[in-house]
Amino acid sequence: MKLFDVYPLFGIELVKGQGSQVWDANGTPYLDLYGGHAVISIGHAHPHYVKRIKDQLDKLAFYSNSVQNPLQEALAAQLGRLSGCDEYSLFLCNSGAEANENALKLASFHNKRKKVLALGSGFHGRTSLAVAATDNPSIVAPVNASHEVQIIPLNDEKAAGEALKNKDVTAVIIEGIQGVGGAKSPTDSFLQFLRKACDETGTILILDEIQSGYGRSGNFFAFQYSGIKPDLITMAKGMGNGFPIGGVLISSIFEAKHGMLGTTFGGNHLACAAALAVLEVIEKENLVAKAKETGDYLRKALAGVSGVKQVLGKGLMMGLELEIPCADVRKQLLFNHHMFTGSSSDKNTIRILPSLNLGLAEADQFISAFKSVMAKTTATT
Repeated sequence: MKLFDVYPLFGIELVKGQGSQVWDANGTPYLDLYGGHAVISIGHAHPHYVKRIKDQLDKLAFYSNSVQNPLQEALAAQLGRLSGCDEYSLFLCNSGAEANENALKLASFHNKRKKVLALGSGFHGRTSLAVAATDNPSIVAPVNASHEVQIIPLNDEKAAGEALKNKDVTAVIIEGIQGVGGAKSPTDSFLQFLRKACDETGTILILDEIQSGYGRSGNFFAFQYSGIKPDLITMAKGMGNGFPIGGVLISSIFEAKHGMLGTTFGGNHLACAAALAVLEVIEKENLVAKAKETGDYLRKALAGVSGVKQVLGKGLMMGLELEIPCADVRKQLLFNHHMFTGSSSDKNTIRILPSLNLGLAEADQFISAFKSVMAKTTATT
């Protein structure tokens, strides 16, 4: 049997990680500025994280949600306190796509509507309704396209206002900062407009914080820059630092009913141990503030580099929009300077998504390498 061919692969096998460094099978070190799609939030093999999971594994790795699990309650309490969202309830699942799927289902249960409003360049996952709400027709199968989803431009208040006149719109789903879209951000005024319009029309506002959450933006959640409160907040990626876990924060307007939502693996003992370790490290090492500080440092240094049109995003969720396609720049960074960076749906935009404890010396290492690559690239174009 062979693997189904899903991704184009670099010829690199990673065998070890520590902090923001990873090593291949030949012993070559790489600076990880991508974190496996924004997953590595507290660094590879953080000792507290490793110990937490090992200790739990020695006790009980898994049992279903048919019994009490105090780790879930501890996670909800800790998450509420650190995020400033203590008034919400927590539903635990396994991934970002699953979180969005359940959030959209909750919205429809609540107001009995069925149409979804989503944003251009948005990405919400690869399950049925989540992928239908994603602005990429090439990954939407005919069975997914049967869902009623309307895509409107990001930050276009007029288009949003017109779309919300449809009384069958159950929810607006929007990323705190667009991930695959290249770190484009909704403006504070656009989020405030959506909040007001959703209140007036009985529409549910869902903030997808799967990439932009857990401190990456320099706030715990990126929407917090705007001062609004969404009805539902979805999370995953950095939540488990590599251990699969996702979640939905659910506001008090929703009534819980047994059987409405469910999961076999969601909120299992090992996943909760991993997620608690992440929150404990974030708090102890002050990583939300550190993400803002290091992000501001990088942004200032990179904004003036020749060939860079603009630096998008917030904190350590960064998009470098170049004047040229970025594929060759990324390859030079990887193979000549041993640095992992990310691509996006915009062929000119590189994504930078390192762990939140990226050091300034490591940031300087990237700045130097990026300037060198851009100098060579712009000299030949």
